[in-house]
Amino acid sequence: MGQHLVFKSDKKLEPLIKHMWEQEKVHLEKFDDLVSKYNVRPTALTPIWKLAGLTLGISTALLGKEAAMACTEAVETVIGEHYNDQLRDLAKTNTSEFLELRKTIKAFRDDELEHLETAIEHDSHKAPLYNGLNFVIQAGCKTAIWVAQRI
Repeated sequence: MGQHLVFKSDKKLEPLIKHMWEQEKVHLEKFDDLVSKYNVRPTALTPIWKLAGLTLGISTALLGKEAAMACTEAVETVIGEHYNDQLRDLAKTNTSEFLELRKTIKAFRDDELEHLETAIEHDSHKAPLYNGLNFVIQAGCKTAIWVAQRI
């Protein structure tokens, strides 16, 4: 969403950013439905994560297209790994309920990996201080996942 706010008037980037954001909204809606359906306690930190994501999206987009794409690449790398971890855990159970969940997670993981490839195709590696940006964003995402699993 943050990147879309910055690039909404860019005729080349806006459709691309909007497409990725629309997919993210579908993912969020589905996971909200699953949390409700299975009476899972969501992390109490969701508002903080949303604000952090918005801030990260805006701040990297303000640095330019390449930095925004570097941010996307870093985030989607971690999310893709996280989905793969979840799929490995779910592979241990073959109930029909978990089969459906695995199908959903695989589809969402594939969307995230598509975003990662899109970011690379749109010059993520040309971002100023790419290596540092990538490292910091990935570390932040991994930390957020670790904390969310515990709170």
